[in-house]
Amino acid sequence: MIRISVWDGGLSDSYLRLVTQLGADCIDFGNDKSFPGVAEQGYPDMDQLLKIKKKIYTWGLEINRVTLPNITERFMHNLPGAEDELENTATALKIFAEAGIPIARQRVAGDTFPQLMTRYQSVHRGGYVSRGESRALTKGELETPNYDELQEWWSRFCNIYSTLVPIAEECGIKLAIHPSDVPNPETPLGGLGFHRVIDAFPSRSVGYLYCVGTRAESGGSSIVMDEIHNYGRKGRIFMIHLRNVRASLATAQAFEEVLLDDGDMNMFKVLFELQKIGFDGCVNPDHIPNIEGGSSGLAYSIGYIKALLASLAAKP
Repeated sequence: MIRISVWDGGLSDSYLRLVTQLGADCIDFGNDKSFPGVAEQGYPDMDQLLKIKKKIYTWGLEINRVTLPNITERFMHNLPGAEDELENTATALKIFAEAGIPIARQRVAGDTFPQLMTRYQSVHRGGYVSRGESRALTKGELETPNYDELQEWWSRFCNIYSTLVPIAEECGIKLAIHPSDVPNPETPLGGLGFHRVIDAFPSRSVGYLYCVGTRAESGGSSIVMDEIHNYGRKGRIFMIHLRNVRASLATAQAFEEVLLDDGDMNMFKVLFELQKIGFDGCVNPDHIPNIEGGSSGLAYSIGYIKALLASLAAKP
């Protein structure tokens, strides 16, 4: 059964009440320092983590996904202190697994090349504003890492996963990787590199935080449908970031994020294909544009997804 997760918006009763009233099922923690202990010692404090989990549970919610301590440029360039970062994230993975957290994401520095893109505000129906990114608007020399630098990035990434995957297998937690955002062809996880992760680590504990919007930015709806079937039939889609976009890098060297019903993708078809491949994880309405009325963007997104899921359930 597909469920709905939302971003951690703080642990206040008012926020947890809001998302419970809207019909969310789970919370996703996207910040590596969301849990006490990470900033101080490099990994979460178990007692504090369990208190947070219990508070969320009292509202009928669960933790769906957490973020491990970030791997920074220090590790990726093998600078002093690099091994401390890897040791801390390995310790964090063990703690999250012991606390019964199902999915952990590892962020890795250098998987995006922001210098290639120019960000702007795009305006859509009724005047709502959202994120736009253009490669065509970027002026000057567009420097990207050379082949040797990309191979070094991949080698260091494999060092990280070679440490974490055995822990994930032993402790029963899933490791999910997000695609490069923006998914320029040169980025390590922007296309072929994203595919390469489960080739290099064929463990059932390794899979994807599959971002529908990010992958559509790469080349449109057809890529998304193909990848859902490719990764889904292998059981490697652990959760979904549900975004809609207009245009793509392949068609316009640019894209704009929009509300779920306002882009190039048919979200009913996306959820239908996920249902067909047996996906039973969480979908998170990610990167919600601001619309009139405070929390109404979140309310709109959850309501829209719930309506689509109801339509899927009624489909003969």
